Amino acid sequence: MTTDSTSTTPDRMDLPVARQPIHPILVSFSIACFVGAFITDIVYWRTVAVTWETFSIWLITVGLILAGLAIIAFVIDLVGRKHIRSLTWPFAIGYVVAVLLSLINAFIHSRDAYTAVVPTGLTLSGLVIVILLFSAGMGSALVYRHRIGAST
Repeated sequence: MTTDSTSTTPDRMDLPVARQPIHPILVSFSIACFVGAFITDIVYWRTVAVTWETFSIWLITVGLILAGLAIIAFVIDLVGRKHIRSLTWPFAIGYVVAVLLSLINAFIHSRDAYTAVVPTGLTLSGLVIVILLFSAGMGSALVYRHRIGAST
């Protein structure tokens, strides 16, 4: 069996998942989790059913994990393409801020009773959504307009 030096194994994190890089896909799922957490926070605020608060903390946790994976994938891609660093800083900074606020939000949600969500948890959930949507918009512009992270 011979090995070919021109193998098709990618050397970056933009593995072709439906011909798309991985970090925008992970970003989309993390945004969905944070939007879900915001919705369940609103429902908890209106109904005071503890189940909704539990849903919120689970969604925040999954969103944090996915956002962390997206950041790792983005950093790997950033290191692989050093000439585009100036375009990516707003995108990266937005995600770091969102993840830190989400981490604080997870700690807020881990408290007992109504104050675990209202008003601080609800406010943080909304703020994280705004930051992630802004960052995702910038990220999609990087991927689809400037072809950063996309296989060429």
